[in-house]
Amino acid sequence: MTTKNLFGPDGWTPERLGSLKGKTYLITGTTSGTGFEATRILLSKGAKVVMLNRNPKKSDNVITQLKQELGSDTDVSAIRMDLSDLASVRAAAAEVLETVSQIDALICNAAIAQVPTQKMTVDGFESQLGTNHYGHFVLCGMLFDRIDESHGRIVVVASLGYKLGLRTIQFDDMNWDKNYSANSVYSQSKLAQMMFAYELQDRVKAANRNVESYVCHPGSSATSLIETSGSMVTKVIYRLMMMTPLVQSAERGAYPEIMCATEDGLEQRAFYGPTKRMESGGPVGQGTLEPYAHDKAVMSKLWDVSEKETGFQWNI
Repeated sequence: MTTKNLFGPDGWTPERLGSLKGKTYLITGTTSGTGFEATRILLSKGAKVVMLNRNPKKSDNVITQLKQELGSDTDVSAIRMDLSDLASVRAAAAEVLETVSQIDALICNAAIAQVPTQKMTVDGFESQLGTNHYGHFVLCGMLFDRIDESHGRIVVVASLGYKLGLRTIQFDDMNWDKNYSANSVYSQSKLAQMMFAYELQDRVKAANRNVESYVCHPGSSATSLIETSGSMVTKVIYRLMMMTPLVQSAERGAYPEIMCATEDGLEQRAFYGPTKRMESGGPVGQGTLEPYAHDKAVMSKLWDVSEKETGFQWNI
């Protein structure tokens, strides 16, 4: 599949958004980067946003900043959630179900990347797979019925990095005990997220449910992702890259996830993001989706493995 210019030469921009008053969006990882920018843009259009972050103090600071910019009546709140800890994910999802009656979209934005040496989550998973995929897998599953009731969406923020690894799932060693590599494991975790979303599309269709799922990526954007979890060498390289025109703003990096959460008429079996400079920047539209990212046999097996490993059975 080649890129498609769906929205004219400038691609999709927030100028296409009308009022979002009455809409509710949940976003993971909003204290900086694309998650923060997505939150700010959605709030500016009148939406309600519930932020799911692991650091309550940072969440409070973001709420203060957003209300100062957009007005004291801005409907933004936060629930503490650590994606690397499934008990925290379950507790946060339970709080959402108690306090949020409508979910128009759940945007799975948070991630860790390029962890230099193998680290394990409290549940015994390799940290990038455990945080990026398993954490979101359980969160989406627990909130699925509420999203379904709202005829809502699940948006998975993946990465072009999915192309840089094995191009399949290493089922015989999911924790990479034998051949750990920061980049390969990050690639694996993002591929797993994509496969989850595409498999979910198939299961939703078979069950005649009311949830759409979309996959996007931010391109090369100025975020704190590498600063959070990368090695010192990776951080230095990325800081140098951020000083070049090759890296776009975090605000522009947020456009694909906002588009997938709000725009009607999008194809689901697709990969959305920037469409120029090897799809790392430029106008936002439909990009290239490699066939192995929706290999049915691998997707189905990954779903079964994910349910077994997390101990969570989806109601679909």
